[in-house]
Amino acid sequence: MKIFKPLFLVILALNVSTAITAQQKQFKALLVTTTRGWHHESLHYGVVALKEMGVKNYFDVVLWENPNGFTDDYVKQFQVIIFLNTTGDIFDSAQQKVMERFIQSGKGYVGIHSASDTEYDWDWYTKLVGRMFYIHPVIQTAKVNILDDKFPGLQGFANNKLWTDEWYEFGPEKISGLNYILSVDESSYNPKADWGAKKGEGMGKFHPISWYHNYDGGRAFYTALGHLPTNFSDPVFLNHLYAGIYWAATGRK
Repeated sequence: MKIFKPLFLVILALNVSTAITAQQKQFKALLVTTTRGWHHESLHYGVVALKEMGVKNYFDVVLWENPNGFTDDYVKQFQVIIFLNTTGDIFDSAQQKVMERFIQSGKGYVGIHSASDTEYDWDWYTKLVGRMFYIHPVIQTAKVNILDDKFPGLQGFANNKLWTDEWYEFGPEKISGLNYILSVDESSYNPKADWGAKKGEGMGKFHPISWYHNYDGGRAFYTALGHLPTNFSDPVFLNHLYAGIYWAATGRK
């Protein structure tokens, strides 16, 4: 019997170590990728990048895969819910209430790119995002401006960095108190878009593309960047994105 005691102790120690390690993760994020419209090519790349980001920065990323599993009991284990290039009406009325209670409990939301092209008829959600997508021109390279250098993760955008993306034109603010951190310089690209019944002329001198705010007891961060698959291998974008996720999940910046 004494021969097996050391082995038993080793296994016990490993199990305890594993349990402690799991408890020490910074936070846990639920990743929602549901789309009822345009399916972005970058979705797969975004999922992979966020999973790798979690490993690098020691937090858990769980992909939501059960359509009926979005319940209060399920989401209570998470500190932040990330909408990655979602589109259209993705939640039923019961799931919408779950999301509302999640934020009201003091937790966070992150919207990436077409998360602002999601749930237009859900007034609470449009205020959570802050501004909703209206139209975009063709993909172009443009200059990005930092509006608030106190928010972390923006160093890579210094000195009017050139960035290639799909530049969303947004509708009016759905709520006051948005803290803008990045904008795009419309003089550096052609913001005009013509979709027949819908046309865009740009937003003028102030064209925000990323912001954050406190909302309904919780926190919300949004970035319009992230249309191209290559965005999700660029450390400049990933640093920006992680700063938003970290703030939404923890309230720290």
